[in-house]
Amino acid sequence: MNPLIVTPEVQEFITTQENADLMALLLKKPLFKGVTQKELVQQLETRGKCKDKIPTWFHTPKLYYPKKLHIEQASSELTAQYKASLVHGKALVDLTAGVGVDTYFFSKTIDAVYHCEIDTTLSAIAQHNFKVLGRKNITCRATDGIQYLQEASQAVDWVYADPSRRDGHKNRVFRLKDSLPNIPEHLPILFEKTRNVLIKAAPFVDITQGIRELRFVKEVHVVALHNEVKELLFVLERGYTGEATVTTLNIVKDQRHIFTFTLCEEQKMTATCSEVKKYLYEPNAAILKSGGFKSVGHAFGLAKLHPHSHLYTADTLVDFPGRRFTILAVIPYSKSTMQGLDLPQANITVRNFPMSVAAIRKKHKIKDGGEHYLFFTTVMPHKRVLLHCAKV
Repeated sequence: MNPLIVTPEVQEFITTQENADLMALLLKKPLFKGVTQKELVQQLETRGKCKDKIPTWFHTPKLYYPKKLHIEQASSELTAQYKASLVHGKALVDLTAGVGVDTYFFSKTIDAVYHCEIDTTLSAIAQHNFKVLGRKNITCRATDGIQYLQEASQAVDWVYADPSRRDGHKNRVFRLKDSLPNIPEHLPILFEKTRNVLIKAAPFVDITQGIRELRFVKEVHVVALHNEVKELLFVLERGYTGEATVTTLNIVKDQRHIFTFTLCEEQKMTATCSEVKKYLYEPNAAILKSGGFKSVGHAFGLAKLHPHSHLYTADTLVDFPGRRFTILAVIPYSKSTMQGLDLPQANITVRNFPMSVAAIRKKHKIKDGGEHYLFFTTVMPHKRVLLHCAKV
């Protein structure tokens, strides 16, 4: 960490060069004594990554930005705020804190937060930034989080971990027990020092498998931002033996679309299917990831088009956590019907259909965009159709 980067003249340059040509800047002679052009470009590049992802940091002067990879791997401000809403109490330990985005927002709802980061440079950067941000209730420790927890003399209200989805050889892993640190293996240590554990996992982690790997899972949260699933959260409570509640959240602009169900209820339900009606409903990405297909239909009084299509229909228009369409036409899928469609541009979605969106576009010469929406899917009784729709 170079302290000269936070001097007034360098900071003024960084905050006024948002649209600078970074490659041209990199090739220039050093503009500031003691600061390389590479360091300067890193600050500008990483700050740019924060503009939409972590606006609080982007708009705070004198912050020291780490390498852009660390920001790319960090939580966004909106998802970090949501995690902070799940915890409360006097003390929390962040075992794998990184640049500290989650730590920062935890400090707004927890009295004392401990930021553990084994990378000494990253730990120093986080400590500097927390001071600039005015968070006096965060203590930084440049150490392994599990070791810190083992040596802690007092219990805490919460332990949070965002384990790396890479193994020791930098290969991507898909199970929590293969991540670093291995949270399932270390749960006995965690529960010696806390009653509550919050685990962040990648979107590709299987929810049922995650519950099997962990112990005492009380809640699962599927968090999507603008209809893209960003993370899974597992809330553990020592000794909990009840059914896990699944909450899906899709954050769109200033709105939060939330749907909650239990896996036990989902398993017991029977899907209601029907013919195509007036309106089409498509669940948001968080619900699709959660697997609450029968639960969402039951909750909103909708019927599925097919047990495996995960599209819903009704003759009435209701509020729904997803997209809604008016069905203009139901067209049996065939070469002749597609030739008669005459739609050179449309938005295409595939659900339970043997072709990909790319393959359909290529075969039928349909460009992306426009006001028409085409759903290629399967309806009862196992018929492949094209639903021509208009967005409500």
